Amino acid sequence: MGVVFDIKKYAIHDGPGIRTTVFLKGCPLRCVWCHNPESWRLRPEVGVRSGRCVRCGACVQACEKGAAEPGRGVDGEVCSVCGGCVTACASGAREVIGEEKTVEQVVREVEKDIIFYDESGGGATFSGGEPLMQAEFLAECLEQLRRQDIHTAVDTTCYADAEVLRAISGDVDLFLCDIKHMDSGKHRSSTGVGNELILANIEMLAGIGKQMYVRVPVVPGFNADEENVARTAEFVSGLKTVRRVDVLPYNLGGVEKAGRLGHSGGIERFEMPQDEDMSKILDVFAAFGLDARVGG
Repeated sequence: MGVVFDIKKYAIHDGPGIRTTVFLKGCPLRCVWCHNPESWRLRPEVGVRSGRCVRCGACVQACEKGAAEPGRGVDGEVCSVCGGCVTACASGAREVIGEEKTVEQVVREVEKDIIFYDESGGGATFSGGEPLMQAEFLAECLEQLRRQDIHTAVDTTCYADAEVLRAISGDVDLFLCDIKHMDSGKHRSSTGVGNELILANIEMLAGIGKQMYVRVPVVPGFNADEENVARTAEFVSGLKTVRRVDVLPYNLGGVEKAGRLGHSGGIERFEMPQDEDMSKILDVFAAFGLDARVGG
C-alpha cells in the first residue's frame, strides 16, 4: 500500500510527452516556499477551505474525537481521518488529502492512457513530496510499468540514501532532480537539510548514466541572485546526462494550501520573479551550454 494525494492526468510539465503524474505523500524537506505542503506528512489528513465554510457546526457534531472546528483545520494529534466531518459538511469545505492505494490500483490508473503515451512519447511520473519516502511502493509501481514498456520518470529532491536511488534506477527512464541552492548553509536554513547528499546523489546518477532533467525553483530573496545561479549552472554543466534544465518560477500556491491544513507549516510568502528575471537566468544557463527553459 502507498499513500497518494493526487493523480494528475494529461500532465505536460513533468517530463516528455503527455504523462500521468502520481503524487505520493511524505517529504523529508520543509521548503519555506513549498508548492505542495499537503505532501509533507506521510499519512492522510483533513484540509479545510475556510472560504466555503458556513460555520454550521455539522463537522463538530460528526467528529467523535473532538478534533474538528468550523472554518479551521483539525487537531492532527487527535484526528483519526475517519472522514466523518467531510461527509457532514454540506458546503464542501472539507476534504481528506491522501488515500491509501495498492500498487495495482495505481498501475491500472496509469494504464488507462497508454495510447497517449505511445503517441506523444509520454509516460508516468512519480512526484510528491518526495516519492522515495515510499521507496518500496514506488519500486513496485515502476517495475510493473516498465514491464509494459511505459516510460517512467521520478521527480525527486535526491535527499535519500544513495542505495535507495540505485535500487530503483534500473526501472527509471528519467530522473527530474531538484537543485534549490548551491550553498549548504542557505539550503539548510530554508529547507531544513543541507545539500551535500543531494548534490552527491545527482552526481552519482549522472555517473551511472541515468538521464536527467535538472529543475531549479526560482525564489527571489533565496536563490535567484547572480552568484548562486552561476554556481548552479557550472555544477550542472559538468553532468553529462542532463538533457535540459527546467527553471521554475515561484508562485503563491503553497501559501493558500498551507492555510487549508490549519497551520502555516513554516510556509513564507515571497515575491514572484518577473519575466526579465527569468530571461537573465536562462541566459546564464545558456552561457554554460545548457538547454534551459521556463517551466517543465
